[in-house]
Amino acid sequence: MAAHDNELGAFLRAGRARVEPTDAGLARGLSKRRVRGLRREEVAVLAGVSADYYARLGQGRERNPSAQVIGAIGHALRLAPDAREHLYRLAGLNPRLGPDNARDLVHPSLLNLLEAFPQAAAYVLGPAFDVLATNSVADALLSPFGNERNMPRILFTHPGAKTVFTEWVTLRRSTVHALRLNAGRFPNDAAITRIVSELSDVSEEFRTLWADHNVGGLTRAFKVFEHPDVGRVELTYQSFDVTDAPGQLLLVGSPEPGSRSEEALTYLASMAHPA
Repeated sequence: MAAHDNELGAFLRAGRARVEPTDAGLARGLSKRRVRGLRREEVAVLAGVSADYYARLGQGRERNPSAQVIGAIGHALRLAPDAREHLYRLAGLNPRLGPDNARDLVHPSLLNLLEAFPQAAAYVLGPAFDVLATNSVADALLSPFGNERNMPRILFTHPGAKTVFTEWVTLRRSTVHALRLNAGRFPNDAAITRIVSELSDVSEEFRTLWADHNVGGLTRAFKVFEHPDVGRVELTYQSFDVTDAPGQLLLVGSPEPGSRSEEALTYLASMAHPA
């Protein structure tokens, strides 16, 4: 319980620091604040709970908060939907998947579906954002990274990532936010634990982003690649949860019809399957 309680307390502290009193409808006051954001007492007032209760919750001494209280705290901290979901899970209010769930296997029907996108880059990610399966276009698109198939490891350690991903800084940030969200959803996932430990050891930026406790899902996004074989490729990505394999995510990146990016993907597909 200690590690879980510390995670909840750290998330609440980080959330308080991101909310300005004026944004929450509070006067800043005349006294100088020693820390950024809201005080604990202010969050308690906004959430309609006692300051003592809120303090006990953050310290791990209150282990059974109600959904109503956690919802009120999430509202007081102005959390986005993904962050609010993360807060509920840290408070132990959502069902957690045990370690025996087989999320590292891609169902054959999903593998077949990948190839139904001949003009798009389609792949399946696991909860630690390992690329579990790709169609031929996605495989060619990711070829600059060789056999490495963990996206956080590519973004934070591969020397070619900064060149291939033009939105490298933004992509690294959003990936860490999504990885932390998954860490709350699947607290017993060994792959998440391993990659977080590994990247915390080797990347100062990863440590900083992880310590921010920001969370967010991998939703619709526009990505630009600079591929060594075909140059600039612009894709709009949609993501889909794989409902019968919790933790798996299907991503499909599509180019604008008739664009140079579509031509580039066609060329990459032809390289994968030469006539």
